[in-house]
Amino acid sequence: MLAQPLLDYINKFVSLTEKEQNFIASKVVYRKYLKGQYIVQEGDVCKYQGFIVSGCTKTFYVDDNGQEHIIIFAIENWWTADIGSYITQTSADYNVQCIENTEMIQIPFDVREELFEEVPKLERFFRMIIEKGFIASQKRIVRNFSLSAKERYLIFKQSYPKIEKRIPQYMLASYLGITKEFLSKIKSKLILER
Repeated sequence: MLAQPLLDYINKFVSLTEKEQNFIASKVVYRKYLKGQYIVQEGDVCKYQGFIVSGCTKTFYVDDNGQEHIIIFAIENWWTADIGSYITQTSADYNVQCIENTEMIQIPFDVREELFEEVPKLERFFRMIIEKGFIASQKRIVRNFSLSAKERYLIFKQSYPKIEKRIPQYMLASYLGITKEFLSKIKSKLILER
């Protein structure tokens, strides 16, 4: 079953019956994207919330000077979308692009409420996921205000070792809010400190 990775993930939080699993599987969409392909672009309406089966994505915006600012990376067993656009069905503020060839299971917006009505446990599941995401987002905001670039890098490296190995340095620098040259200096100093 193509939806099995998603069902396995949901079952870690709430127990689904076989009937509920079959219903969910009948409503989701399995999709493959190529490296560099956009899942949603700024200005478009985000029609899907995606659960990553394999691959890696970045969510970012581009400022008026053409500078890219990465908000989040997502890998296997993570969710990706412009969540504000998806929930409100208004223009996306962010781009979601594949850094690697990516496979995902998507929940189309037009079946979301039907899923919640038929499988009420999904509302609890998504509440838990959104709470986790909100907490992580708040912690990141505080770190960006209060920690040095070196400290932010070390936290990223410790928290997401699998992601660091998969992304180019300039993307990590963008996520940390520094230049790739400054990130190189931080890494060089850390090597010398060993």
